[in-house]
Amino acid sequence: MAPPKITLFVDTVSPFAYEAYHILRNDPTFKTCEITYVPIFLGGLMKACNNTAPILIKNKDKWINVERLRWARTFSVPICDEMPPNFPPLTLQVMRALCAIQHGDGQSQERLVRSLDALFHHYWVKQIPTHEPETLKRLLGEVLGTHEAEKVLSDAATVGKKKLVENTDRAFAEGAFGLPWMTCVNSQGETEGFWGVDHLGQVVRFLGLERPKHGGWKSVL
Repeated sequence: MAPPKITLFVDTVSPFAYEAYHILRNDPTFKTCEITYVPIFLGGLMKACNNTAPILIKNKDKWINVERLRWARTFSVPICDEMPPNFPPLTLQVMRALCAIQHGDGQSQERLVRSLDALFHHYWVKQIPTHEPETLKRLLGEVLGTHEAEKVLSDAATVGKKKLVENTDRAFAEGAFGLPWMTCVNSQGETEGFWGVDHLGQVVRFLGLERPKHGGWKSVL
């Protein structure tokens, strides 16, 4: 029987994408799943859907900040109490760099995951402006080494740019309208899409995973 599969689309600008990423990476509930992480540009997805960013909707902008902290506490995800300064940043170059890594490494996600770990943590825990060119270069250098980081940033302008468009178009084609978006395939080969950290319980049920009893899972199952 084939193992359950999850494709998680992410952009480092999204606190909820970070939370879903952290949970899928660290919660033993998903240890039997094949998980693929796909970097996209959330701004491009929102435009394709004619969607409005939550930060631009009155009252919802305040609710979003409360909600991200609720889910972080529920699943013990480390996150800053205050929103990072000048939120939301333009993450276009960050995501192009991640796509350049993805393109260059093929099926291997080892470098992509290490880069996502660093970028998510530094932005959503340490409030470091990872989108600033020198900061991005430094962080990628710490993860990949200086030479490889320079190559990735060079490739970001070409293959990374193209791959980011492809990934964002793929997310849209698979039904995404926001992040986190998860395309899931269960052991029977059935496919469904799920949006949001608050729907992780539905992901667990659809994939036929053992229902967890630890942490905040009681709130979603």
